[in-house]
Amino acid sequence: MATEEPTGRWRALVATRRRRWVAAGVVAVLVGAGVTWWVFGSRIRGAIPGTVEASVLTAEETSVVLGTSLLAETSASEPPSALTAEPPACSVAVGPATQAVYGTAWTAFRSVAYQDSADVADHTVTQTVARYPEPSDAAAVFRVLTDGLANCPAAVRTDPLRGESTWAYEVAASGPESLAWSAIQDAGDGWACHRQARVKGTTVLQVSVCQAGDGAPLAAQLADRVASRVEP
Repeated sequence: MATEEPTGRWRALVATRRRRWVAAGVVAVLVGAGVTWWVFGSRIRGAIPGTVEASVLTAEETSVVLGTSLLAETSASEPPSALTAEPPACSVAVGPATQAVYGTAWTAFRSVAYQDSADVADHTVTQTVARYPEPSDAAAVFRVLTDGLANCPAAVRTDPLRGESTWAYEVAASGPESLAWSAIQDAGDGWACHRQARVKGTTVLQVSVCQAGDGAPLAAQLADRVASRVEP
């Protein structure tokens, strides 16, 4: 028996629920990480040069790259706990910006997420920057990320507030200092998160662009800009 595909208002409802889940998921992860807040509108930068805060692009700068206004912001000063994954070996893939990757040995950490809406988000951009005592420490963290993704083509992610979702992971490019991959949500109406990671000296950074459509070029452009601000 054929299964009828969602159409019209029902398709719109499915998309809205999917985007709301992702938006709430970003907030839930950052809430678990410590300091979190919503900010609407422009934010005045006052970060001290050389700090992890100074490496992160502002909402205005990020909006220009995406071509859409990102007005809602959440921030965290430490990585959240690892998420539950099935299979368990996929904890890195389902939570690349959590303690599953960044651990606890960092000396400075900053994660910022921007969205075009606090509730129903069509675009979400997350930047994560962490600094470690030595370049060897940062390199080891980067290897955890690359190895974890290499061994996880798909997984079920469990969010304590929103339940389960199934994702497929595909590495597009992998090198000693850079990594590009995508996470595509099953039955997500085209929703995908395109991610980039870099290791530079004592710093490991990530950028994620989540939207319905190809966000890979945007993620690469944003990651390059963040990396250019990281001091070795």
